[in-house]
Amino acid sequence: MAEPALRIRPLRRSDWPTLVALFGARGACGGCWCMFWRRPRGGAAWERSKGAPNRRALQRLVAAGRVTGLLAFAGREPIGWCSLGPRRDFPKLANSPSLAAPAPVGAWVVSCFFVRNGWRGRGVGSALLDAAVALARRRRAPALDGFPARTSPTKTLAHAFAWTGVPAMYRACGFRDATPPGQWRPVYRRRFAT
Repeated sequence: MAEPALRIRPLRRSDWPTLVALFGARGACGGCWCMFWRRPRGGAAWERSKGAPNRRALQRLVAAGRVTGLLAFAGREPIGWCSLGPRRDFPKLANSPSLAAPAPVGAWVVSCFFVRNGWRGRGVGSALLDAAVALARRRRAPALDGFPARTSPTKTLAHAFAWTGVPAMYRACGFRDATPPGQWRPVYRRRFAT
């Protein structure tokens, strides 16, 4: 039997049940509920927000139309998620020295990906990134930044640690390395003509 075609569309306010079905009881990963970059602080404050507090916070943001994201479907089954939006939507970026890369005014970021187990390694993340580029361009962002996980040529990165994508995925989608000298965390940027 043929595999269902992959379909990607922007998140709607009515999609909360779809996100819950996709993220499952663990909230995608360890109770994050895609709130890691949306919270200004980490450490103990982050630990306290995991699970139910993050779930409630994301639900409020989705209901208010304040989350930009993309959902991937195989047939009617939700199988993937990509969070993106204006940099200001992700306050933790402003407090992270490892992600401090000068960005054009109004730049957007791709903050994370989640692909359901069984669909990982099958191009869903790359398709979501392509759709993120198209959405950011339509919304007139001057650039789209991503923060892929550092990878090693000799070791395979576990999926749980690739939630921001990997450099090869960004390069294949036309992003360029924009990592400031001396910074350990990669920053990749796709600029758009204005």
